[in-house]
Formats: sequence, structure tokens, C-alpha cells
Amino acid sequence: MDSTATDRFDTSRFEASRNRLASLAYRLLGSATDAEDAVQDAFLHWQAADRQLIKVPEAWLTKVVTNLCLDRLRSAHARRERTAGAWLPEPLLDSDPMLGPADTFEQRESVSLAVLTLVERLSPLERAVYVLREAFSYSHAETAEILDITESASQQHLHRARRHITAARRGGGEVDPASARRIVEEFLAAASSGHTERLVALLTDDVIAISDGAGLTEKLLRYDTPQRVAAIARGGFKSTPAKQRLAGGPSAVHSALVNGAPAMLFVVGDQVVGAVTFDIAGGKIAMVRGIAAPARLVRLTEAWRKHGPDTPLISQW
Repeated sequence: MDSTATDRFDTSRFEASRNRLASLAYRLLGSATDAEDAVQDAFLHWQAADRQLIKVPEAWLTKVVTNLCLDRLRSAHARRERTAGAWLPEPLLDSDPMLGPADTFEQRESVSLAVLTLVERLSPLERAVYVLREAFSYSHAETAEILDITESASQQHLHRARRHITAARRGGGEVDPASARRIVEEFLAAASSGHTERLVALLTDDVIAISDGAGLTEKLLRYDTPQRVAAIARGGFKSTPAKQRLAGGPSAVHSALVNGAPAMLFVVGDQVVGAVTFDIAGGKIAMVRGIAAPARLVRLTEAWRKHGPDTPLISQW
């Protein structure tokens, strides 16, 4: 095989792993953009390596991507961004291949916005062990090899990660598309009704709402208590000319599943300009996330354009 054919063959081997590597990087970084950058950096490492010496390409690439992500998490820029109170995971439409693997509940849960947010409380190593074990079923021996730690250390990191996530988890459970649409419809109807009591009845007693302020604020906006969340929702879901100008025109409101959770998407033309997601606990809404910063919606918009039109809940908001 000549060098050109070898390069094509080796490139095809990398491309066969690209989606899996992107899924790993997304779980570690919580950002599709950063995940794509990490995978591209891994490709450059792959091209520069003596590939004849790489016996198991999948294991080699997993180690490279994991360590590239750990370097990003430890960087001064990432620490500033993530400790400034302005960070939220990047939402992805449920059809996005970056959310895979999704065969088990643990794999699907590991990519929920709730868990992606919770892993921010973990150290980089705890996060890496948790993702490698829960989402990709690596053994402690394999995880230790990837991270250059002992098996005992891998076990300890996993124990601490699970303890922290279990203690902080709010709600959870899986929601099917029909149930998701019902939840979104009920919330939208209550928010549009003008009756705060209807909204409060849909919320848990310890509900929390978080918004990125469309990227116009330095820190996330946070609201608690059912009454405050209901009041903010009523105001936020009232359409005004100013809001339409900010969005780029009147929006259509669609029901969707985002990272496995019920969501409503605000769409102008074929551009998603806002996403509101819900975490459910005991049949009620325990967490509301409002995401409208354009940088967080790039990949979701790309997936939405491939999704195809459906009937909006509101055709013009």
C-alpha cells in the first residue's frame, strides 16, 4: 500500500471513531464547539503519530481526546469562564449524534443538562472517570491506563463523583416525546394565561429557574420559589415588539426533546433563537433553563434545520 493509500486508510479509521470521540468530548466539556475542537486536535495528533506503532487505535484516540479535554478544563481561560457564574451546558437536539452512546439509562443520563451541570462541581479527574465509566463502560483498569492513574485511584474518583452527583441531583427520569409535549403545552398555556396560580401548580416547591440572559449579562440569572419562577415566566413569555426585534422577528414556538428533556424552541425562520428546557420530578417541573445566547445555539440550529418542519405550538409569538 503506497503512502497516499495508507493516509486515506488511516483517515478513514479516524473518521470511524469521530462520533464516539465527539460524544466523549462533549460529556467532558459540556460544549459542542469545544468538543469539535478537541476532536480536530486529536486528528492532528493522529496524523503526526507513527500509526504503525498504534496497536489499538480506538484506545489510543480515547486517551488523546480525554487528555486534550482535561487540558482544556484545567486551562486558566476555562477556569475563569466556568467560575464566573455565566456557564451553562450547550443544548443539543435529541437527534444529534454527539449525544450517543444512548443504549442504557446511565449513558442517556450522563448527557442530560442536569448531569452536565453537576459534573462542573467535580475535579477534572473525577469528571473523566465518571464519564469513562458511566457513559462508555470502561473498566477501572482501562480508565486507569487512559488517565495514567492507579485502579484504586480510579475507584476512589468514581465513588466521589457518584456521591456528589447523587446528592445534588434534582428530579430526573426519562420522558417520552408525548409526555414532553404535554409538559411543554401545559407550561406554555399557564404562562400565557395571566394566572400565576396555574403556573405555580406545575412547579415543585423547590423549583429553580436559570437564564443566560441571551448572553447580555455577565452572570446567569437565577430565580427560586414557585412564586418568583411563575412571575418571571409570565413576564418572559409575554411577547412584545422589543422582544421580537431582539429575536430578529416573530418566533414560532415548537415542542422538542433537548438532551433527553422536554423543551420549547423559539424559531425565527430556520434559526433557533431560544431554548427553554425542563427537568421533571414527581410529575412537576423542578428546573427551568432559558438559553438564548447565540453561541450556545449554533449546533442546535444546525440540527433543527435537518429535523424538518413540524406543527408549532404557537405559529407567531
